[in-house]
Amino acid sequence: MSHLTLSRLTKTYGGPPAVDDVSLEVERGECIALLGPSGCGKTTTLRLVAGFIAPDAGWIELDGRRIEREPPYRRQIGMVFQNYALFPHMTAAGNVAFGLEMRDVPAPERRARVAEALDMVGLADFAARYPAQLSGGQQQRVALARALVTRPALLLLDEPLSNLDAGLRVEMRQEIGRLRRALGITTLFVTHDQEEALALADRIAVMEKGRIVECAAPQALSEHPSHVFTAGFLGARTVLPGRAENGAFASGDIRVSLPPHAPARPSHAVLRAARLTLHGATADAPFAAWGVVAEAAWLGDAVHYEIALGSRKIRVLRPTTEPALAPGTQVLLQGGHDAITWIGET
Repeated sequence: MSHLTLSRLTKTYGGPPAVDDVSLEVERGECIALLGPSGCGKTTTLRLVAGFIAPDAGWIELDGRRIEREPPYRRQIGMVFQNYALFPHMTAAGNVAFGLEMRDVPAPERRARVAEALDMVGLADFAARYPAQLSGGQQQRVALARALVTRPALLLLDEPLSNLDAGLRVEMRQEIGRLRRALGITTLFVTHDQEEALALADRIAVMEKGRIVECAAPQALSEHPSHVFTAGFLGARTVLPGRAENGAFASGDIRVSLPPHAPARPSHAVLRAARLTLHGATADAPFAAWGVVAEAAWLGDAVHYEIALGSRKIRVLRPTTEPALAPGTQVLLQGGHDAITWIGET
């Protein structure tokens, strides 16, 4: 039996459903990311699980118990909010202790568990500080300790790293991953950051327009997406619609040789930007076409090119160790079989 089950959840606010018939099963100790663009329904789904709003239809089970009509404090859930939601008039220790006080945990046990939780997130020496005296990363750690100190059955994270700078985001991502694995806690988190989802999640549920369009392990989603939206949203790539013609895939003037493993009726070819080449020629490449560099943006370790093939632009990522190509340069754009993912008709 799954630890957390969402079954046909629906929530509407007067227009199209914000959450539309969402079902998901999460195993004990598993970490699931709800990934998608703004307005796709991922935060509403998390709020339904937390108990802040009630579904119009469907149900939620946690450890075999129906909870969709229970108030949040009865759900055995710990939550870390996007803006941390710390009480400014309480110290770090006071914030962490709050949930225990609401549960009438005796003072000696409360003090011990607060100290343990702060030590767990590396803030044992900051217990007496107020939120205004803490950095963003330290506030995030306090929020995480507060969520974990009650020993919840389920941890919910709402865009947990979005308010941190890039360097600290990586550090906190590693910290959350370490704590989650050490505690074996079932985790559901919301993010629009693909890198965050790929790094933290055991599985990623990709959402579009209130629905989960695909849910699978990060590598499976990245290498073999089965849905066009996933293919376009996850990673740097170009999705070409088209059809099979005489042993090749045709998308306008672009033709790609079909490998034996391609679907019988391919509907889209997905060109992975980091696996396309612009320098030199490769014999028997399934995809090769002359194009012109339309745009070039330096990203530190890579250069993002937009290559114009007629009216179509193809995204390409190349390492900065290669000679730079200025806009207007004619190039031979190529891709091997590992650069192309196929999606069949549904």
